[in-house]
Amino acid sequence: MAELKRIIEALLFTTSEPLSLKAISQLLPEWSIEELKKALFELVEEWRRLNLSFGLQEVGGGYQFRTFPEYSTWIRRLKKVVPIKLSQAALETLAIVAWKQPISRGEIEEIRGVDSGHVLGVLLEKGLIKPVGRKEAPGRPLLYGTTEKFLEVFGLSSLKDLPSLKELENL
Repeated sequence: MAELKRIIEALLFTTSEPLSLKAISQLLPEWSIEELKKALFELVEEWRRLNLSFGLQEVGGGYQFRTFPEYSTWIRRLKKVVPIKLSQAALETLAIVAWKQPISRGEIEEIRGVDSGHVLGVLLEKGLIKPVGRKEAPGRPLLYGTTEKFLEVFGLSSLKDLPSLKELENL
C-alpha cells in the first residue's frame, strides 16, 4: 500500500488538473479500484494531518494537491493570477444553473425576470457552464449545466457538496 500511495502522489504532483479515480485506475491497472480508493482516502488523511499550507483534496471529480484558501493573497502576488470575477447577474445565473440543472435559458429568465443571454455567454466563455442537451419542447432549447471547472473554481468535489435550497432558505 505504501508504494501505491507514493506512485499516486507522484502522478498527482506532475499534473495541473485533478485526476479522477477512473484516470488513476487506467494508469495503474495492476491495482483494483478498491485498493486505489483506500490509498486515496489514506493519502487525503495523511496530508490533512501534516497541517501544511496545502493538501490533497477531492475536487472537480478528481484529486489534486491544492493550497488552502487562506494563502490565496500571497499566491496571487507570486502568480499575478486574476481571479475569476463575476457580476451579480452572472453569480445569480450561475447559482440558478447549479441548483436547477439541467435548465433552459427561458427557465432561467423566468426565475430572474430579465434577459439572460449575455450572462449565459459570459459563463460559457469562462467555462463555468456548458450545454448539456436539448429540452423536449417546441424549438428544442438548449439545456445548461455546470462544468468540472465550476467545481474546481468553487472547491467542490461534486454538486452534492452544494447546500440544499432548504438549507439556504434557513440562512
